[in-house]
Amino acid sequence: MTFCRTLTHLLLSGTIALASSAHAAGVTVHDARDRDVAVADFARTVSIGGAITEILYALGLESRLVGVDTTSLYPAAALHDKPNVGYMRQISAEGVLGLNPTLILAIQGSGPRETMDLLETAKVPLVLVPETFSEDGLIEKIRLVGHAMGVDARAECLSAAVGADLAQLRALRAKVTKPVRVMFVMSLQNGRAMVAGHKTAADEIIQLAGAANAVDDYDGYKIIGDEAIVAARPDVLLSIERGKDSLQADAIYAHPGFALTPVAANKSFITMDGLYLLGFGPRTAAAARDLSVKLYPALADGGGIFTSALSGANCRQ
Repeated sequence: MTFCRTLTHLLLSGTIALASSAHAAGVTVHDARDRDVAVADFARTVSIGGAITEILYALGLESRLVGVDTTSLYPAAALHDKPNVGYMRQISAEGVLGLNPTLILAIQGSGPRETMDLLETAKVPLVLVPETFSEDGLIEKIRLVGHAMGVDARAECLSAAVGADLAQLRALRAKVTKPVRVMFVMSLQNGRAMVAGHKTAADEIIQLAGAANAVDDYDGYKIIGDEAIVAARPDVLLSIERGKDSLQADAIYAHPGFALTPVAANKSFITMDGLYLLGFGPRTAAAARDLSVKLYPALADGGGIFTSALSGANCRQ
């Protein structure tokens, strides 16, 4: 009788242990669609969104990646080593599902809608990662990606390092006494500028750098004419490097609208790597710091030293 009770106890214990192990292997993620997504297998993950890919590499999870999108430019090994599923807003469902993923992590705004609908109906967990352009939104993005991959401890490590960098940035930003007016220009189309308003990555990075967005009367991106450019009175023009499609300083200074602003008078034109500047990934605080010292050179001369906690953190294991 004692033997039977002992055997029964061992069998039950083993069953409970197996059940606990199975539960530990899966997680539930509340994503940008306000849905709970059950993730049971992280071994074959497709990443759609440069910031997501950057986070995954920072967490030491690159071996789980079976595909990335074209915005996954950092680290360079991502696009070099992993299959490419296309641009995040022009994803093909067949291209993603053809990689036999067990999990799809996609940044909010990925598309087209038809593709996202097809991916949702597939028997593969799709986690839509919220894209909130703020310090808190960046930290939450890291935590959600880490949780979706079952590595909460690593995500907390990375969040802490990024949080420390953001704290250093706030201290640097506090030294700014007179914010300059910055206009972010994505492109010039037939001489008309597409510029960033509120609720954009450009707007937030400008503020993180201690400056003011010269465009303050609408949200999102909008094409504006010469009169609106002159009325905005930008001190500095900011843009991103786009290879042969990059804006050129001389073209800006000669533009009928910008020629009548301090941008041309002061020759104040800044370009930076697009993912670094606007990606809102782990390097965002460093990008904002770099922009800040370009806008306010005295910050660098006056002891604006930025020692990234991210560079010294090991969150990969």
